[in-house]
Amino acid sequence: MGVCVCVCVCFGCWFAGMGLAHRSVRCNDWDRTPNKDRLKRKKESCFAQSQPLSIVYLFICFKDIIPQPYRSLPFYNILQLSTAFKIPCTCEMARTKRHELYLKMFPVQMFKLTMALHLPLEVQETMAREVHRKIREDSDMAQDSLQCLAQLASLHGPIFPDEGSQVDYLAHFIEGLLNTINGIEIEDSEAVGISSVISNLVTVFPRSVLTAIPSELFSSFVNCLTHLTCSFGRSAALEEVLDKDDMVYMEAYDRLLESWLTLVQDDEHFHKGFFTQHAVQVFNSYIQCHLAAPDGTRNLTANGVASREEEEISELQEDDRDQFSDQLASVGMLGRIAAEHCVPLLTSLLEERVTRLHGQLQRQQQQLLAAPASRSVDSKTLDDLYEDIHWLILVTGYLLADDTQGETPLIPPEIMEYSIKHSSEVDINTTLQILGSPGEKASSIPGYNRTDSVIRLLSAVLRVSEVESRAVRAALTHLLSPQMGKDIVWFLKRWAKTYLLVDEKLYDQISVPFSAAFGADTEGSQWVVGYLLQKVISNLSVCSSEQDLANDTVQLLVTLVERRERANLVIQCENWWSLAKQFASRSPPLNFLSSPVQRALMKALVLGGFAHMDTEAKQQYWTEVLQPLQQRFLRVINQENFQQVCQQEEVKQEITATLEALCGIAEATQVDNVAILFNFLMDFLTNCIGLMEVYKNTPETVNLIIEVFVEVAHKQICYLGESKAMTLYEACLTLLQVYSRNNLGRQRIDVTAEEEQYQDLLLIMELLTNLLSKEFIDFSDADEVFRGQEPGQAAGRSVSAADVVLYGVNLILPLMSQDLLKFPTLCNQYYKLITFICEIFPEKIPQLPEDLFKSLMYSLELGMTSMSSEVCQLCLEALTPLAEQCAKAQETDSPLFLATRHFLKLVFDMLVLQKHNTEMTTAAGEAFYTLVCLHQAEYSELVETLLSSQQDPVIYQRLADAFNKLTASSTPPALDRKQKMTFLKSLEEFMANVGGLLCVK
Repeated sequence: MGVCVCVCVCFGCWFAGMGLAHRSVRCNDWDRTPNKDRLKRKKESCFAQSQPLSIVYLFICFKDIIPQPYRSLPFYNILQLSTAFKIPCTCEMARTKRHELYLKMFPVQMFKLTMALHLPLEVQETMAREVHRKIREDSDMAQDSLQCLAQLASLHGPIFPDEGSQVDYLAHFIEGLLNTINGIEIEDSEAVGISSVISNLVTVFPRSVLTAIPSELFSSFVNCLTHLTCSFGRSAALEEVLDKDDMVYMEAYDRLLESWLTLVQDDEHFHKGFFTQHAVQVFNSYIQCHLAAPDGTRNLTANGVASREEEEISELQEDDRDQFSDQLASVGMLGRIAAEHCVPLLTSLLEERVTRLHGQLQRQQQQLLAAPASRSVDSKTLDDLYEDIHWLILVTGYLLADDTQGETPLIPPEIMEYSIKHSSEVDINTTLQILGSPGEKASSIPGYNRTDSVIRLLSAVLRVSEVESRAVRAALTHLLSPQMGKDIVWFLKRWAKTYLLVDEKLYDQISVPFSAAFGADTEGSQWVVGYLLQKVISNLSVCSSEQDLANDTVQLLVTLVERRERANLVIQCENWWSLAKQFASRSPPLNFLSSPVQRALMKALVLGGFAHMDTEAKQQYWTEVLQPLQQRFLRVINQENFQQVCQQEEVKQEITATLEALCGIAEATQVDNVAILFNFLMDFLTNCIGLMEVYKNTPETVNLIIEVFVEVAHKQICYLGESKAMTLYEACLTLLQVYSRNNLGRQRIDVTAEEEQYQDLLLIMELLTNLLSKEFIDFSDADEVFRGQEPGQAAGRSVSAADVVLYGVNLILPLMSQDLLKFPTLCNQYYKLITFICEIFPEKIPQLPEDLFKSLMYSLELGMTSMSSEVCQLCLEALTPLAEQCAKAQETDSPLFLATRHFLKLVFDMLVLQKHNTEMTTAAGEAFYTLVCLHQAEYSELVETLLSSQQDPVIYQRLADAFNKLTASSTPPALDRKQKMTFLKSLEEFMANVGGLLCVK
């Protein structure tokens, strides 16, 4: 009771000091209350007289939380808590808010109390957990108390003297957490907090510590994680149905799935199969939540009543494969861990639903034949089937393959091992028969049980595709789901990128069924390529009006031809040549495809043209694909009356289609085709500059012309040698000159305009940035593609990347007002450009005209003080090379030298006086050190001014010691890497000691 009395006295003094304590209340009365009834009466009396003192009673109610050994602490230790508990509050605020303010802050203050008393970590955790248990019904207080627990769950570093103490603490924490969670119904307000606690335990504590706790306790923890994941998943699905704004269970579910990824990907500490049963439970739960009744619970409210309105709303949202990509990746990984269960499960579910879908479509066809005027459709059954198939295909896609951006796609090792393990039980011929018979039910083929399970799962998706194709041929397109069509081609693209013509050299061991079905020089791979190509052509012919479906379809085509080995099979198909001729002649329905789709289709056709053909075939291909494009373009622009007819819709469509095709050709650039494509495109670029004059009042055409240059620079500049690069620089400079002349005097003052109206500025900045990228990425020396072409032509030319970029900067800077920088994309691209310029051509900055130089410096200051942390970091990265340039030039009276002196104070204030993102500390530190080297006297003056302004001697001494340690080197700071690294390390200690001490809110 001693601590409680002291706490009461402490809080009584605190309230009295704030003018809040009622004079008729004596805190000592609490200790003399002999029984609960008198305590209750006294409590009611106190609340009637002084509401804020309710927190004192709250502490007494929690006296049983404080362990017995800590109830007799000296009074003076408790008295020191007065500073820890200060809350900026006035008497008026207390009267209006009553005691609610203090009640809501109780969990946080209790957390401060445990730390101020220096209680053992286990005691702090116990008290925080018990506080939560008692106040969990109040949503606001529960969130605060769980935040305290989440912090305690992320302790690491020197606070633990050794690994044994860390293990003991973790075991104590997990045991208490399980005791708290088990047997209670988790409230909505607790879901995110509890998931954060568990996530911190799994991700912060080393695996060696996690596995060192008692095995039974760890097993219970994993079981609890499994139960919570399934429970939160079901609640998240219900949130979707109810279309809630605050998706707390969805957020909690995502965090728990991330925790699972951390665990299952650790092969070192957990033996194979350790998490298999848990993975099965989580996977089954996810599938169940996304299937319709009776197999699943999708779209069922709490009362078990199906909801339909929410499905209509969901169609307006982001595509599920993008919106839930992280969830699907986690579930797919868990499915691989339990492949023995999950692959057959998905196969069974897909086969059953595609059979039902086929039956439904057949019945609808029969009804239409019997009564053509009848349009009655069992939409609910079809919608449920389409939604089931939608989620099953998504999960299958994420289970069988990973997202690969910039990496070589590989078959997941778990899937490969699963197939190899059962390969001795597989009949290859039956497997190939099922693969090649998408029109037949797998169960109708003799020996179907002896097929490779992974290939049979693929076959189930191919059967969905075949049912869709047959429905199209039967004129049942109106009954099909465009979403299902998108899912099919998305899956086929994802699968083909990883499995089709698998490179066996990348694997230690390859599955025999995979090699026989998808390997090089096999009938299986030839059949699959032919089937996929036919699917592409069918979709583009029938569904040209469905832009998303057409786009996904053409991306599948790009996947088929982007690797030379696959492209060699594609060009052997007769329908590939038919597709190329049809597109080149702009015949319907391909000419009705949207511009982005036509661009991607052109890219695919160009990539296919570089497959291994004989010389005659290749010449024929280029004659039929690219030559018509050039001929039509020249025929249009060389008309005598082109100036008069250029605005006619037919002419504009031809110009637009050609420009889109040029972008597609540029996007198809690879190291082995860049020489041919660059020469082909340069002929067009010259004519495109002329079109800038013709269409100067047509912004969409101007933007598309600039975009052609952007794509050429982006895809080809890194491969170009000096001569070719100079040719491109000259073309870009001419383009900018024409643009500048056409936009002379144009005002950009419409602050209400949308960002799209400034697309031309964005594209020009992107063009300049792409030209600068050659300074970072240059493959021309290691490349033979341009050797021997146009020797010596670079001599005598003077146009360089610097000339083009600085001309562009002169063009851009006057137009970039503060209002334009409010557009995020425009702002980020602008600052990325000027940072590149400062890093690559710092010597050019002082040579800018005075007004442009001032604009650039103002932009940097604005970015550091008023923009996002990303922009601020870019500006800091720009300062370092500018300061280094000043140091090299040693011109103390130059405008750049004076500007860097001003930036020294800005960076100094940012580090010492302002709150900033810790991720910027490194960039700020590097800029700060360089500026200090340049302006040592000014830095000393800033430190002295800051110290002299401190009235608190404690803070003064802390700052003085920290600054002395920061620059403790015996030699003056210099632009030396070793000194710089030492300074940056000292700066980290400086920020840890005094960071935030003087922050101005």
